[in-house]
Amino acid sequence: MARDDDDKRNFALRENGDDETSVFSGRTPRQAALKAARRLDAAESENAADETEIRLREKGTKKVHIYEAWAWEETAPEDSPGWMPEEITEANVSKEGIKHLEEI
Repeated sequence: MARDDDDKRNFALRENGDDETSVFSGRTPRQAALKAARRLDAAESENAADETEIRLREKGTKKVHIYEAWAWEETAPEDSPGWMPEEITEANVSKEGIKHLEEI
């Protein structure tokens, strides 16, 4: 059965150990990780982008989703709306695994 829009979950970005600096929402952990990855320093191209580890704790649980993430600048599509900047940040993530807070 498909989830409703109300089924979005919240994921806290964990930096420097236990510091939770931002919260990203999404239906899946990957969706939240992509949002977090777009905040990384963007490289000039996808091939030049450095991978960075992102850890997202699912709110209300002790699960920490771990991703390798990278971001790069790209030209906006020609049919983009007028308010969109000419250069946009694209991102991608690769799941490395899940840890539980007791294991960390």
